[in-house]
Amino acid sequence: MTRQNYIFTSESVSEGHPDKVCDRISDAVLDALIAEEPHARVACETFATTNRVVIGGEIGLADEDNLKTMMSRVEGIARDCIRDIGYEQDKFHWETCEITNLLHKQSAHIAQGVNASDSKDEGAGDQGIMFGYATNETDALMPAPILFSHAILKRLAEARKSGAEPTLRPDAKSQISLRYENGQPVEVTQLVLSTQHADESQSSEDIRAIVEPYIREVLPDGWLTDKTEWWVNPTGKFVIGGPDGDAGLTGRKIIVDTYGGAAPHGGGAFSGKDPTKVDRSAAYAARYLAKNVVAAGMADKCSIQLSYAIGISKPLSIYADTYGTGHVDEEEIERAIARVMDLSPRGIREHLELNKPIYQRTAAYGHFGRAPEEDGGFSWEKTDLVEALKKG
Repeated sequence: MTRQNYIFTSESVSEGHPDKVCDRISDAVLDALIAEEPHARVACETFATTNRVVIGGEIGLADEDNLKTMMSRVEGIARDCIRDIGYEQDKFHWETCEITNLLHKQSAHIAQGVNASDSKDEGAGDQGIMFGYATNETDALMPAPILFSHAILKRLAEARKSGAEPTLRPDAKSQISLRYENGQPVEVTQLVLSTQHADESQSSEDIRAIVEPYIREVLPDGWLTDKTEWWVNPTGKFVIGGPDGDAGLTGRKIIVDTYGGAAPHGGGAFSGKDPTKVDRSAAYAARYLAKNVVAAGMADKCSIQLSYAIGISKPLSIYADTYGTGHVDEEEIERAIARVMDLSPRGIREHLELNKPIYQRTAAYGHFGRAPEEDGGFSWEKTDLVEALKKG
């Protein structure tokens, strides 16, 4: 049995964090290519620093003319992302920053391993291990520290963009330390919030007065107590932010993107990768399966590991861990998983309908714990496998 009484901490970063700016641009490029050709191949990486964005990686489209057209659109896509996030500061402005596009055609050697042919099914885009996790400690079946760290920053971004809080700026980080009793979160012991702001004269106390009402709005009643320690802009000022304050790179926030450290991570990043890349699609499938296992009442917590080899269609292994909370043997869960879902790259893409332009919205505030959307966004958050798993 896992520990029942402890303190656990997770952090999140806002859409204006330098790494998240890069994730957003990479996923926006991916969405544009998939909107043009649903089976586009994309591995897009972005780097951002003072007044400069560099975009590189490989893309593949069946139509060569489409490829040339899409290449000409990349700069505009990047500027639109930066503008929507809200950067109009002197040393990082959506209109004036220099954008370099170094994208190139996908390697033929990678393509031959991934492409389907008469003799083989579509193979995985790379080797690797992927994890999915779910826990019943929140309605979203997510660990509470990361879920509410995201929620705080998302609410502050809404207040900033609506004009309700005009002194807030895009770059921000949050961190929550939650005390657990009997395996359930009961109290915030430490709350850290650093947010970029416009006015040099604003103190930590001024910023706390702005953000505290939104934080209290987001967190469950009773979690903030007289014992909770607040650390708001603990350095005193945070005016220089975004890529001007620190360089950004696609894929550097993999723990923020997943479970906040509460569960294993295979190491592969998500943003900028099309769904033939199992780093992304199989991690989504593993979350989908783990969530359905918990939703089915088979366990209170569940971690699913999948492994793949480049060019090979079927997973090499399936591993389930219920941390001593299972109501069904883990081997039975593994067998049921293999029966209810085709875990080949093609099977995952078709089951979760991943060949759609649904990725830009995942770039901030977590890939998991979000509500499924009508156009197919966050399809891996559905719990439509519950009955099949029970039968399996």
